[in-house]
Amino acid sequence: MKFKFKIQSFQTQVVNDVIACFEGQIKNKETYNLGSGPNRKFEGFEKGFRNSELKLTDSEILENIKKVQRRQNLPLSQKLDDFTIMNSKGERKPVQPSYKKQAAEACKVHLDIEMETGTGKTYCYIKTIFEMHKLYGWSKFIIMVPSIAIREGVFKSFQITADHFTENYGRKARFFIYNSKSLHELENFSSDAGINVMVINIQAFNARGKENRRIYEKLDNFQTRKPIDVIAGTRPILILDEPQKMEGKATMGALPKFTPLFILRYSATHRTLHNCV
Repeated sequence: MKFKFKIQSFQTQVVNDVIACFEGQIKNKETYNLGSGPNRKFEGFEKGFRNSELKLTDSEILENIKKVQRRQNLPLSQKLDDFTIMNSKGERKPVQPSYKKQAAEACKVHLDIEMETGTGKTYCYIKTIFEMHKLYGWSKFIIMVPSIAIREGVFKSFQITADHFTENYGRKARFFIYNSKSLHELENFSSDAGINVMVINIQAFNARGKENRRIYEKLDNFQTRKPIDVIAGTRPILILDEPQKMEGKATMGALPKFTPLFILRYSATHRTLHNCV
């Protein structure tokens, strides 16, 4: 059965607002050596593709964010790390220094996208992925979710929208669920030049079980590499679905290990506010 999707104007606006935050970014592709991690350029035969670095300065990104916020009548961010949290009285207060430190260790750009339940949140961030690839050349994305149930729902959304986005953009996205026992998927994620999306639930990297720790271990069946190092080498863009459920110490402490280019947070009920667009 083939699904037909009617593109809503407000969904297009949501996508455009996120894209506008990076206006001026040069479209480019970068490669790296799959056996050497993210700090060396390709020198051998194991070539991997990664997202090109942000070419914009912090002030340019902040000004882009402010332009979007002005259009949407949102509070203006004064700094890229101008984060707040709701206290027990329902008042917005600055986050704890420890949270700001953890966020900064992950990346310098954090964007919040608020969407009500049932308004096509997943559709919007899938469309954003295609737009970012078209305009900026970025091709490595990780959808991070708080539970297996949400993970399965996201994966299903990629399946049922695949033909729709192929018709609209003339290309397919390769998507898969991270599994420490199916490392060939991760190999393809890093070595393929097209749009690649990994869907992962936080238990796969923040739990203490033996299988959950494999992501941090050198594996004989993975050329003695650590899966996390191969992931980090791609400089992925992280998309957090329901981020308010992923602010625990273990998850926040793990985010820097992915070395994300930047983080997008999608929710109807943000607990911590970053740069709202």
